[in-house]
Amino acid sequence: MLAGHGQRRIGRLLGAFAVAALPLAAFAQSQPPLSVIDWLDTQMDGTGSTGAAAPVAEPPVATSARAPDVSVQSLEEGGPRDIGLVPPRITGLPRDIWTGSDPERLTRMISALPDPALPAALSLLYTLLLAEAGAPGGKSSAGDALALTRAKKLVRLGALDPALALMEQTGVTITSDHFDLWMQISLLTGTEDRACTVLNDAPQLTKDYAARIFCGARAGNWDNAALTLGSAKALNLLPQETLNLLEHFLDPEALDAGVPLVLPRAMDPLSFRLFETIGEPVPTGNLPLQYAVADLRDLSGWKAQIEAAERLSRWGALPDNRLLGLYTDRRPAASGGVWDRVAALQRFETALKTGSVEAISKTLPPAWEGMTEARLEVTFAALFAEALKGPALEGRAARIAADMLLLSPAYETAANTMAEDRLPVWIARGEVPPRRPSGMTEGAVYDAFAAAPVRDDLTELVSQQRLGEAILKTLSQLHSGSDGNAPALTEALVGLRALGLEDAARRAALQALLLDR
Repeated sequence: MLAGHGQRRIGRLLGAFAVAALPLAAFAQSQPPLSVIDWLDTQMDGTGSTGAAAPVAEPPVATSARAPDVSVQSLEEGGPRDIGLVPPRITGLPRDIWTGSDPERLTRMISALPDPALPAALSLLYTLLLAEAGAPGGKSSAGDALALTRAKKLVRLGALDPALALMEQTGVTITSDHFDLWMQISLLTGTEDRACTVLNDAPQLTKDYAARIFCGARAGNWDNAALTLGSAKALNLLPQETLNLLEHFLDPEALDAGVPLVLPRAMDPLSFRLFETIGEPVPTGNLPLQYAVADLRDLSGWKAQIEAAERLSRWGALPDNRLLGLYTDRRPAASGGVWDRVAALQRFETALKTGSVEAISKTLPPAWEGMTEARLEVTFAALFAEALKGPALEGRAARIAADMLLLSPAYETAANTMAEDRLPVWIARGEVPPRRPSGMTEGAVYDAFAAAPVRDDLTELVSQQRLGEAILKTLSQLHSGSDGNAPALTEALVGLRALGLEDAARRAALQALLLDR
């Protein structure tokens, strides 16, 4: 039931992640799948029945008296299973991307991976984290542990609904760590009633006494919640600020008792939810990204909703159309900051609807400047680039429109219609100009698409069924490359191309050239 609910929640958000879906040629299956019973296929007589086969000479049953090699697996371990939300036909990644990897190494690599600066790198990371794949070493326990790590990374990026669905697919009661993360995500998404129902039936699932008290109260077991709070206070099981907050939650009259409410040193989902429940919501602007999801609700003001949507869109955790819907929801009643972006985008959208070249030329530059300030150029391009193919723009507006098309999913088609002799246009076509450009970033991109060699360690990782590790290593290099390390940028782009991720390589290269990161 839980997994089904999570899958329904994920359906509307998977479109937010621009999955790098180019098939991996190195892993394409060239042969049709074998029948479940190959012998039956060879014996069918065309009528659906099998005829009597003539006796054939069979080899000896055994060639020696030695015992055969037998693999042993504990019954408690369970059979290996694929975990992920996006199937291989969409991701282009094989199911064995984790098979040959050490689970602890993967946990370290995913946890330590810097948050990508380029939208193309973010898209690829989402693809990797959400890909349906088998467990490391074929062990269910390793797959469950890896799923926990993947979900934690998704939470850090603000992608709460995919993280929730991944946890529910994996199993939320496998370990206390799995349950605790599920509870935290549920608190942030407003679905804590389901988690509390599970916890009230099995309190041993967590060592977090604050969660037990909260869920007990939500179920109406006030006496038990108060007793647990008293024990936690007497035994020093919770920080004082958490005890005060829970006391206010259980006894609203305590708000008048002069006990101060202090924000936790590091905000946690339960404290965030408790502050909201007692009528003192905490602003999310300075909190980690995952808390911004709370401001998308109608309970928040329009400005707070827009700012939260911009933060989440910047990290690829919100569908583009959701941001557009908030931008165009109503007319801004103020100016400055976010309101100037809203007004500029609304004027541009109105100009597009009129089809006036003059109006589009006038409104496109301010809208682009606003999106650049918010670091939402790729989102803006995905929303409006196609509409800019028709108008015959000139000057600055024409240059912005060309860049938007090169940053959009239709970059290759657009580049094939452009007569410009610019490196981004060449790269969008999958080619390089006759001469190497002089700029540091330009030269690094040129080298990657010219004839730079592939690193041996990537080839070795793939041969060992450690493709996931190879992609993680390449993403780490790409982050360093986008931060000014030209050799790392070249190596990362070469690595992506070698791994069959040509689309991701081109989009990352175009973004490195066209965006100011």
